[in-house]
Amino acid sequence: MAAVVTMVVVSSLPTDPRDPVASRSSRRPASGTTAESARFGATTFRSLKYRNVRLFFGGLLLSNVGTWMQLTVTSLLVFRITGESTSVSISIGCQFLPMLLLGAWAGSIADSLDKRKMAIVTQSAMALQAIVIGLLDITGVINLPLVYLMSLLLGIANAFDNPARRSLVTELVPPVEITNATSLNTAVMTSSRMVGPALGAVLVGAVGTGACFLINGVTFSAIIFSLTALRTSEMFPSTPRPKGGQPVRDALRFVAGRRNLLVLFIVLLVVSTFAFNQQVVFPQLADIKWGGDAAFGYVLGVMSLGSLTGALLTARLRHVSMRWYLGNAVLLSVTAIGIAWAPNIWVAFLWAVPMGLGASGFITAANAITQQESPNDMRGRLMALQAVVFLGSTPIGGPITGVIADNIGVEWALGYGSVLSLAAVVGAGMVWLFTGRRFVPVSTSTVTPTLREASREASA
Repeated sequence: MAAVVTMVVVSSLPTDPRDPVASRSSRRPASGTTAESARFGATTFRSLKYRNVRLFFGGLLLSNVGTWMQLTVTSLLVFRITGESTSVSISIGCQFLPMLLLGAWAGSIADSLDKRKMAIVTQSAMALQAIVIGLLDITGVINLPLVYLMSLLLGIANAFDNPARRSLVTELVPPVEITNATSLNTAVMTSSRMVGPALGAVLVGAVGTGACFLINGVTFSAIIFSLTALRTSEMFPSTPRPKGGQPVRDALRFVAGRRNLLVLFIVLLVVSTFAFNQQVVFPQLADIKWGGDAAFGYVLGVMSLGSLTGALLTARLRHVSMRWYLGNAVLLSVTAIGIAWAPNIWVAFLWAVPMGLGASGFITAANAITQQESPNDMRGRLMALQAVVFLGSTPIGGPITGVIADNIGVEWALGYGSVLSLAAVVGAGMVWLFTGRRFVPVSTSTVTPTLREASREASA
C-alpha cells in the first residue's frame, strides 16, 4: 500500500502540447486567494468551507448508509431464496440495466434541467421503491420475480438520479475546487459503505430483511431535506446545454477526441465489467469460507476503511493524473486475487483494506479526471457516460461472474476479473506510451471557450 501512496508525488503521464483545450486550470492552484482560502486549500477537506457542501454531504452520508444496507440485504435475500450466485447477479443486473440503456439520455436531460430539482424527484422515487419492497417482504408476498422487478424500478430511478446528483456537486463549489468536491463526494459514499453493509448484516438477523428496506426508505428524508435546504444564491450553476442538436453524440465525440479520456473510459469499461462484482461473489465466499451471512457485511465494512482512505488521498490532489488512476487499478486487481483465496475471514479482512483503497482510488480518480476535462455545458453527459460504463456494465459482468462462481469456482469468479483488469492496464500504458505526441485531440469550437473560461476563473 505504501507504493500506492508514493504515486501522489509522481508527475502525471505526458500530455500532448498541441492539445488546444487541455484543462490547465486544474494543474495549478488559484493565485490571489485570500488567507482563508489558502488555509483551506492546504487541506483535504477544503470544500467543506461552503455551507451548501456541508449540508449536502451530511444528508448524503445518512441516506447512503440506508442505501448500502438495502444493497446488502437484497443480495442476502436473493441468496437465501435460491442459494445461487447467478440469481444474485441477475438481481444486481436488473438494478443497473437501466443505467446501460438510459444513462446517456438521462445525462443530456440533466444538462438541460435544474439538477437540484431533478435530484429531489429521483431521490423521492427511490424512497418509494424502498418502502414498497419492504411492505412486500413483511407481508410475505415477496418472491424472486418481484425482487427482480423492484430492482429494475430502482435502477430506472437511479439512472436519472446519478448524473443529476453527481453534477450537482460541481455546482456547490467554484471551478477550482471541483476535483476536491468530487473526491469528497466519493469519500462520503465510501464512509456510508463502512456502516451500511455491517448494519444490514446485523439487522437482518434482528428485525428481518423487510424492516431493513423500510428503514432505508426513511433515511432518504435526510438527502431530500438537504436538497431542499440548499441556498441557490450561493451555488455556481453550470450553463444549460443548448436545446436541439445531438447531445449524446457530441459527448461521445468529445471523449473519442481526447486521449486521456479515451484511455480512461476503455480501462474503466474492462475493470468495472469484470473486477467490481464483489456483491455477486462475497455472499458465496461468506457462506463457504467466512462463517455465514453476517460475514458478508463485515468484510464490506472493513473494505470501506480502505475505500475512505483512497478517496481522501485522491481528494488531496489538485490534479489527478492517469498514473494515479492506473496504479489504483493495479492495486485493486492484485488484492482481489488475495481476498478470493483468503482461507478465513481474518485473512480476508487484511486483504479487504488495500482492496478498498484501490477500488475507491480508482473510481474517485475516474470521477476527478472526467470532471477536470468537462466543459460546463457537457458535465452531466460526461458523468452519465461514465456511469453507463461503470454501472451499466454490471448486467454484463455480473452474470458472467455468477456463472463462473457456480460452475468453475468462487475464487476464480474474482480471479478472472483481476487478470483481465491487469491486462487492460498494461494495454493502456502501451497505447499511452506509443501514441505519444502523434495523438492529436479533436478540437471543437463549442468546447474550447468553455474550458478557457474556466481557466480564467481559476486564475482570477
